Amino acid sequence: MPSSTPVTEVMTKDVVTLAPETSLAAAADLLSEKGFGAAPVVDADGRIVGLLRDEDLLISEARLHLPTTFAILPGIEFTMPGSLRKYDEELKKAASSTIADVMEKNFKHVGSDATVEDVATMMHEHDVTHVPVVDNEKVVGIVARGDIVRYLATTT
Repeated sequence: MPSSTPVTEVMTKDVVTLAPETSLAAAADLLSEKGFGAAPVVDADGRIVGLLRDEDLLISEARLHLPTTFAILPGIEFTMPGSLRKYDEELKKAASSTIADVMEKNFKHVGSDATVEDVATMMHEHDVTHVPVVDNEKVVGIVARGDIVRYLATTT
């Protein structure tokens, strides 16, 4: 049942944001303390520049995926280009020390004129768990999957 309910009715309005230069340890402490799975990252002027997800912090403890390499003939190997790029990205994140190095820079977001249906569709189609609500490059809220589920529970 599609909902034309404005996203502003389900979003968290009191959003905790982080600065790009925040250390990974400090970010992990804050997300853990607040029980959040993500936080928008804003620059000194308050403009959103990224989204830090709890999964972005996991890379420092995770096993890296080595590039997929095939031996074609003795002494001749072929490395899958996509796996090499993924390994390079993971290595950079694992060696990083600030949020700017690990945050998602190409994240999904909506304006405050979006509906619950818009956000739910975006979350489903792009497999995202958190969607910042942004007006004029400034964060005005954030929607988590749990916010949508709570909304559904109260309307059915």
